[in-house]
Amino acid sequence: MGAPHMEGLPREDYPLNPVNCDSWDGHLFVNLDPHSVPLAAQLEDLPQRFAAWRMRELRFHQRRTYEVAANWKFIVQNYNECLHCPVLHPALSRLTDYLSGENCNPRRGYIGGSMELKPGVETMSLDGKLGRDYLPGLSKTQRHEVHYYSIFPNLFLSLHPDYMMTHTLWPRAVDRTEIVCEWHFHPDEMAKANFRADDAVEFWDLTNKEDWRISEQSQAGVKSRAYRPGPYSAREGLPLAFDRMILEREAQSKQR
Repeated sequence: MGAPHMEGLPREDYPLNPVNCDSWDGHLFVNLDPHSVPLAAQLEDLPQRFAAWRMRELRFHQRRTYEVAANWKFIVQNYNECLHCPVLHPALSRLTDYLSGENCNPRRGYIGGSMELKPGVETMSLDGKLGRDYLPGLSKTQRHEVHYYSIFPNLFLSLHPDYMMTHTLWPRAVDRTEIVCEWHFHPDEMAKANFRADDAVEFWDLTNKEDWRISEQSQAGVKSRAYRPGPYSAREGLPLAFDRMILEREAQSKQR
């Protein structure tokens, strides 16, 4: 039914709140902040850095959702350092050296870096063997690297020689985060009769759960009355950059 008493209302004076939406190589970004910068300005050089992976060509294979009893910032910090890897991730440490690779200089919109596969290892999977062809377009060097990037505020982008994995973090409470993990593969591989991906999915499901557990322990530790912050090591520049970004944005929000 119509509303005769509302006829003549200048609808343009009472619009819905605008939502900023943009895309990058198959990823869709939505930003509710009316003061947000354009996506291209946040990504800076990432489109060129990862053009060889041709992410928009990849296709969704599987999704797993995790409920983690930790603040989302603990999870970001955990993702961006690997000093814990030799102790916490025995399966991962068999495939890649936690001291290998290099971090890129932290940017306002993202942080991240690469790690190198150990000799004889072809990909991050249960056995480290390549069960699929390399992604087309990768150089010989890129076929032996894994790239882990946090794109603020809540996207983890993990690029492998033969697949892409993403994590999307959704804070549900100060001490609870929902994480959606997805695996994407090249459609030519998925069309093959012998295509399989459980080697990669199960490897990361195991590794994910190890990370979520240590993040929950960090949450519990910070809640302790005995908690005292400690210094970062020289190899923890990415968590430090993340902390500084959070503090900077909090200061800016108070000024508005």
